[in-house]
Amino acid sequence: MTAPAPTAWALLRNPGFSGLLVYRLLAMLSYQIVAVTVGWHIYGLTRDALALGLVGLAEVVPYIGMALFAGYAVDHFPRRKLGMFACLGLCATTLWLAGVSSGHVPAWGTAAIYLAVALNGLVRAFLTPVYMALFARVLPREQFAKGVGIGSVAMQAGLVVGPALGGLLIAWGGTTRAYLVAAGLAALAALAVRLLRATEPVPPSQREPIFRSIGAGLRFVFGHQVVLGAQALDMFSVLFGGAVALLPAFVTEVFESGPEALGILRGAPAAGAVLMALWLARHPPDRHAGRLLLGAVAGFGLCMIAFALSREFWLSVVLLGLSGMCDSVSVVMRSTILQLATPDAMRGRVAAINGIFIGSSNELGAFESGVAARLLGLVPSVVFGGSMTLAVVAVTARWAPRLRRLQLRDLH
Repeated sequence: MTAPAPTAWALLRNPGFSGLLVYRLLAMLSYQIVAVTVGWHIYGLTRDALALGLVGLAEVVPYIGMALFAGYAVDHFPRRKLGMFACLGLCATTLWLAGVSSGHVPAWGTAAIYLAVALNGLVRAFLTPVYMALFARVLPREQFAKGVGIGSVAMQAGLVVGPALGGLLIAWGGTTRAYLVAAGLAALAALAVRLLRATEPVPPSQREPIFRSIGAGLRFVFGHQVVLGAQALDMFSVLFGGAVALLPAFVTEVFESGPEALGILRGAPAAGAVLMALWLARHPPDRHAGRLLLGAVAGFGLCMIAFALSREFWLSVVLLGLSGMCDSVSVVMRSTILQLATPDAMRGRVAAINGIFIGSSNELGAFESGVAARLLGLVPSVVFGGSMTLAVVAVTARWAPRLRRLQLRDLH
């Protein structure tokens, strides 16, 4: 007889796994508070939707430039130390933003803010590869699917609490206080990953040359139709379908509200995602995984179109919550595929490539949304993005038949 699958509580009693979740949650809270605060800070100074898009561009360019080297470092150097230094870097850049906000650092217009955001992109390139690589050191392979679901709950909890907390901190204490709280959370994340109970892999006696090693990771991803298809689907859907970067403009121009409303709207997608992630943690998907992934991304696009057309604040909150549920399915499915399909020695590099596909799409999507809003108008730009998401689903379903027919048990 096979042993019964462990419950979620049994996995959480694993000190290595629970410690890893604490690291992820604290880093996510810090980053989300900064994201909300920078958006409000920049829009308050410029009243320009394009300026919001430029925040994403300022972060994504250094992120992409660093990501592959970060993946190589995670596969060849102590992962907990890398995570600690990355979190301390996040803390330092956030303290810089606090100084700009309080007037203790010269603002040079908005240039100092964009510079801090760019430095954030450099250090953030290490956070997810560290998490993905350590994940396989704290859980056995047969627990990956359930562990991914629980990890998604922690991530989405940060996406719920972070934006809402950021909005409240701005409303009650201003941008400076919000930045200082975010810096403190980043410092706690550094401590959590440094104290994490996890084994490190034995370092290779001779390190592979850096560019040859990065090339091996790229060949693996681009030669694996299921991995590449899942990443490309998520990247292009987020690139075209995200309206989050434009929420400060929606709050000001459509709903005529303040930062509290921004916090609610920013937190709504993650609230829906948490509910779905909790369900997926108890019922990890296995059958018809590919169709489920495609359907979830299509649902996300439809929610974005409906949100753009809504004029009722609470209806918009519900629609964003539904979009988060769809996105949660996509996140869990993609993360499970990566954990099951990736060789242990390549986890840092594959996670970094995934970060370029997925993490950068949020910032590029923010830039695309800002440009589209300038050219088409605020509402038409989001309708266009949702429609493009539906087109991406149709193209992926045809281009990647192995992904469309995927059953997760095929990857075990």
